[in-house]
Amino acid sequence: MCPHCEFHYPLSAPERVRLLTDRGSFEERDEGMFAEDSLGFDDYGEKLERARKKTGLDDAALSGTGTIGGRRVALAVLDFRFIGGSMGSVVGEKVARTVELAGAEELPLVVVSASGGARMFEGVYSLMQMAKTSVALSRYVEGSWPYVSILTDPTFGGVTASFATAADVVIAEPGARIGFTGARVIEQTTRERLPEGFQTAEFQRDHGMVDRIVHRLTLKGDLERLLGFLQ
Repeated sequence: MCPHCEFHYPLSAPERVRLLTDRGSFEERDEGMFAEDSLGFDDYGEKLERARKKTGLDDAALSGTGTIGGRRVALAVLDFRFIGGSMGSVVGEKVARTVELAGAEELPLVVVSASGGARMFEGVYSLMQMAKTSVALSRYVEGSWPYVSILTDPTFGGVTASFATAADVVIAEPGARIGFTGARVIEQTTRERLPEGFQTAEFQRDHGMVDRIVHRLTLKGDLERLLGFLQ
């Protein structure tokens, strides 16, 4: 974070895991899953290779289990460095499996989002992930375990429209941009001028989409207390 204005710079998925979980407690699950260029989309295969080399990740989601304040949780974290954190078949599958793991082992669920939305290089396969993750969550919430979603900058598109906002408690970092599509597209479609700060975490909290805005330095402690209350 900026020491002067406290601007929250982006974190990678491994950094986010280290920030939230107790030291050495995280165990990755479902590693080795790789997206395929099923549609033969121009340059997609090369983009995947570059993203894997750049991030050291198989895809835009890192998932597994760990402890937060000594409490074991199922955790999935999106990484914006990997093709904008976009949700393709691998991201959707990893999130859905994390939800199913949480249900099977009766664990609280924590998902951290940072995404531009669906990965359109995969066409309808990417759009199907919205349904897949939503169905997994609909089964999970039949139990009595809490689901906490953490929205970081930015969280947009199909991720916002599915698992990112379907939680018991939705937390956002200060100043995070949250929405479905860009403000300019909305203005062109509706032909209306949007309010100032329309897609900020603060605006979303004031209008009921976000429950809490939590500073990064206090996020782990806040999450520990929240999971304790909800359980």
